[in-house]
Amino acid sequence: MITAQQYTSGRGELRFDEPLARHTSWRVGGTARRFYRPADVEDLEAFLRKLPTDEPLLWLGLGSNLLVRDGGFSGTVIALKGRLDTIDVEGDVLHAGAGASCARVARQAARSGLTGASFLAGIPGTLGGALAMNAGAFGGETWSIVRVVRTIDRAGVLRCRLPADCRVGYREVTGPAGEWFVGVELQLQPGDVVAEQAVIRGLLERRMATQPTALPSAGSTFRNPPGDHAARLIEAAGLKGYRIGGAEVSPKHANFLINTGEATAADIEALIEHVRDEVERRFGVCLQTEVHVVGGPA
Repeated sequence: MITAQQYTSGRGELRFDEPLARHTSWRVGGTARRFYRPADVEDLEAFLRKLPTDEPLLWLGLGSNLLVRDGGFSGTVIALKGRLDTIDVEGDVLHAGAGASCARVARQAARSGLTGASFLAGIPGTLGGALAMNAGAFGGETWSIVRVVRTIDRAGVLRCRLPADCRVGYREVTGPAGEWFVGVELQLQPGDVVAEQAVIRGLLERRMATQPTALPSAGSTFRNPPGDHAARLIEAAGLKGYRIGGAEVSPKHANFLINTGEATAADIEALIEHVRDEVERRFGVCLQTEVHVVGGPA
């Protein structure tokens, strides 16, 4: 049994039976048996060293690409929101912790007169999550600007890794086994502050106009298949506005599944499967999710 006294360093925050609906952008999901917010990287190192080696771990940023089932998560959640979120700029290199939000990184880069990171403003998550899945928006992808990543393993050992140490694809990254991202150096280019800030404003306006940002969702639910768009296929299947319980295919953007207010995780998962089945039945395309589904049923 993991106890607060045994497994905290005195600086982090350990909670038990924490409702994960409070920490995911879909606003659904059961509880985490343990929920840990490290004070900093050194505190995280100490915490990981004390965990049993077979303890299931779930790394959580803003919870924007995650569906936690109604039965919750039976291991330990490492929550980085508001933690490991420092951002520093040295010349044309931006250093950031995995807990820094992508939008904040984009704004800081622009204020520092650096270009190349504006697309991050369209990613509703943290850099750690963006690194883990090579998140992208508006034609840009996270790993296109990565210079070095910093990782940590189950034993609390920190390492620096080059992009060549990871296999990076479309919305998929395979790094060294048993390591998680805790920081990154982004290689950017000098540019005009005013022009870059205008680019970010334009991207955010486009996002507001085309995506249901006012309602709980996880961003894009499905990956775009080669040569096509998931949203086009879902709309062509006549699924815009289709509902299961409180979960709905957004009438504004078909690749966004939204919580209308009363959805359960089971509703959302059932809707994901229905959309996938209908698109495959109609067009012979099997959509792959961007969203990670974790936990057990209620």
